[in-house]
Amino acid sequence: MKKLLTLSLILGCSNLAYAEANTLQLQDVFNLEYANQIDITEDGKTVYFVRNRMDIKTDRKVGNIWSIDYKTKQMQPLTTGVHMDYSPVLSPDGQRLAFISTRDGSSQIYIKWLKTGAMAKISNLTSSPRAITWSPDSSQLIFSMFVPSATSAPVNLPGKPKGATWAEPAKFIDDVYYRSDGGGYTQKGFSQLFSIDANGGNAKQLTDDEFDNAGDVSFSKDGKSLYFSANRHTNNQLKPTNSEIYKLDLATQNITEITDRNGPDEQPKVSPNGRYLAYTGYDDKRTNYENAQLYIRDLKSGETVSLTPNFDRSVDQIKWSANSKGVYFSYADEGQTALAYQPRSGKRKIITQQIGSIAFGRPYSGGDFDVSEDGEVAFTLADTQRPADIATVKRGKAQRLTTLNADALDDKALAKVEEIWIKSSHDDLPIQGWIAYPPEFDSSKKYPLILEIHGGPVANYGPHFSAEIQLFAAKGNVVLYMNPRGSDSYGKEFAQTIHHNYPSNDFDDLMTGVDALIAKGFIDESKLFVTGGSGGGVLTAWIVGHTDRFAAAVVAKPVINWISFVLTADFYPFFADYWFPGKPWDHIEHYMKRSPISYVGNVKTPTMLLTGESDYRTPISETEQFYQALKLQGVDTAMVRIPNASHGITARPSNLMTKVAYIQWWFDKYTK
Repeated sequence: MKKLLTLSLILGCSNLAYAEANTLQLQDVFNLEYANQIDITEDGKTVYFVRNRMDIKTDRKVGNIWSIDYKTKQMQPLTTGVHMDYSPVLSPDGQRLAFISTRDGSSQIYIKWLKTGAMAKISNLTSSPRAITWSPDSSQLIFSMFVPSATSAPVNLPGKPKGATWAEPAKFIDDVYYRSDGGGYTQKGFSQLFSIDANGGNAKQLTDDEFDNAGDVSFSKDGKSLYFSANRHTNNQLKPTNSEIYKLDLATQNITEITDRNGPDEQPKVSPNGRYLAYTGYDDKRTNYENAQLYIRDLKSGETVSLTPNFDRSVDQIKWSANSKGVYFSYADEGQTALAYQPRSGKRKIITQQIGSIAFGRPYSGGDFDVSEDGEVAFTLADTQRPADIATVKRGKAQRLTTLNADALDDKALAKVEEIWIKSSHDDLPIQGWIAYPPEFDSSKKYPLILEIHGGPVANYGPHFSAEIQLFAAKGNVVLYMNPRGSDSYGKEFAQTIHHNYPSNDFDDLMTGVDALIAKGFIDESKLFVTGGSGGGVLTAWIVGHTDRFAAAVVAKPVINWISFVLTADFYPFFADYWFPGKPWDHIEHYMKRSPISYVGNVKTPTMLLTGESDYRTPISETEQFYQALKLQGVDTAMVRIPNASHGITARPSNLMTKVAYIQWWFDKYTK
């Protein structure tokens, strides 16, 4: 009998161990990879891309550049090492690949000679370069780089004896933007444009003024001038969205304004024949959202037209066709990223609707693509079961070229994800969402439900791989994520429903989704949980102030008080002018009506808060306000502070693990 009992225990433990090994575990995030930053050769035969992975020893993302043969699917590395190689750009003659690398401890420009395999660092820069672009003759590279301004303290203390040790000098700040999320307190200075010989040498500074000249760059066909986007208006810091397209004469360094309107003009792209300039932008109406349109300017006549005046989606990346007759562009549509071809005259054609997200932690949309001279399309392909791979389009169908996560995920039982549409209880507005079912889901059983809410608030989730969603599901939870009103990818009107009105009826949208799942019969109503980060943190805090139906909540990197947020966040001129009808002191009632702190007296739900200590987008002071208010209110609460983490908490893989583990622990604590 004892032997049978022992054998039973052994088998039970073995089955448990197998079940755990067969589902995604926290440490598995270090095994995941994804592709991004695509560049395809003009003949369409080879695709270059960055292969990203998580290094378990350094707890950092590392990336190397790989290539894959379009026909044979043969992969090979161009670079290796535990560092970041990124921004690969093929030279126009196809002989070399320029990229940026941190391999020597700082970000520098490197060249790879594709025929010989030789590689060399060609720069010795004092700041990190970005947005490298080849000249048409493949002899030069253009890039932008931060240049610090000479500063001196306005006050110098007298009387310090030789050898004395005094306190560290005071830090004098008078800039509008004095700190940035992920960058900390900023140094005075501006981003300027530079050129460098492709064979190496000293970088030549092309702009030298008190503006950030850091936008995308495109050369004229003759290589004598380049176009770039920047906000060079005198009030640029307080009107941060008003950028224009400019032309820089490389011989004289004279700068000419090409566009002139109130609103962002970005992504200048000169057509291959040199005749046209494509760019994106919109007329600024000080709303929370506008669709970016695709514009074409005839550089001879100066005539400018929008090719998407009635297209109710926002144009994202753009790229000219080789014959200059049209432009390829990506856009988000109902949580998915699509690629379209828009001729200069004629009907738009959808190439694929399967561009996959390159987000890693949560299922945000996005992705990357490139098009060869022959019209071959390469793009990132991802779905709910796999992070981004490289794919192509054949006869309208996506064909996967890489399987980067076969070794990490083929033997894992992952959550199956199902699309759901509901009509909001507020006004019957159609709302899209997705249900992630735990592995070995059985509809006859009862499961905990986690409502996971996206940030933004103008952003969107979709049918994409999410390490966080998969980890929650692996613990036996049904996970619901949705795109409530205010999300983009559903048109301008849908996104603008929260203009000066956030949070509001997005609460009704989310609760309708929860009710729809409960109606399916497999949700344990005593085990309802809610969490979200950033804008999702705002909504989570709003939810617990308006209902006590959830057993527990985790509010991640939230805004609790819109007044204190506008007066402490890094991008405050934008928030004050676009998210609210005016400055806080002129609209105190409006600000407080939309602030979760105003409803803290209603909160009964056990609520944990989780925020990075170096978050300057939704500063941790917001978290501290809610924590202390909940303590005063006698609500069960806790605060998790992530050291050295900015708004992007999960930039380090271990922090992604920490976030998920603490959220799951809190929910387990309040499971009845």
